[in-house]
Amino acid sequence: MGGAPATLVQLALIVLFVAPGVTYQLLRERRRGSTPGEQDIAQRVLRALIASVVLDALYVLVIGPQLIGLFDVGQGWDGLRQHPRSAAAFILGLVFAVPAGVAWGFSEMERRRLRGSYRSTPTAWDHAFRDCPPSFVRVRLKDGSWIGGWYGAKSYATSFPHPPELFLERSYRMRSDGGFSSEVARSMGIYVKCADIDFFEILANSDSGGTR
Repeated sequence: MGGAPATLVQLALIVLFVAPGVTYQLLRERRRGSTPGEQDIAQRVLRALIASVVLDALYVLVIGPQLIGLFDVGQGWDGLRQHPRSAAAFILGLVFAVPAGVAWGFSEMERRRLRGSYRSTPTAWDHAFRDCPPSFVRVRLKDGSWIGGWYGAKSYATSFPHPPELFLERSYRMRSDGGFSSEVARSMGIYVKCADIDFFEILANSDSGGTR
């Protein structure tokens, strides 16, 4: 048991070494949006590790002596016991606050550099259904047939990186020209596999029945 404190301090140091990059990577993805290259778990881990190395190197350059005094393994828990609030502030700042600020700063720089062409939404499918109000949706399949329904609170559209799929809570019969006819009675909804879609359109959000 005599070596436990030193071991726990070493574990804390490992967390402090790895966690800043993980925080940076997660918040960067959330702020900027996920990119296709980041769907590979190895790429994500590598980017997080690189961010951790860069951030930890900056920490050592700026506040190295203070960190060594606080987390000196040879002292066991002494440094942490003497300065618990300082230790908590260091952990919150170095693991969360600083990486979050850096991720936000880089994301804002990227937005300004790309100006109006920047889009955090990874695909047009996500863009179409993000914040989409209740609306009629009609779909033309590759075989020329039409599917239509009501996209409301109980409907669902998948998002990147999952394949595009659509569930419409109410199903409508469709005319050959793509116009809406009558609602299908007792329908619990309709599922659309978007690999079969040739064309789809979101119509004005009017729940008036539909003879469009």
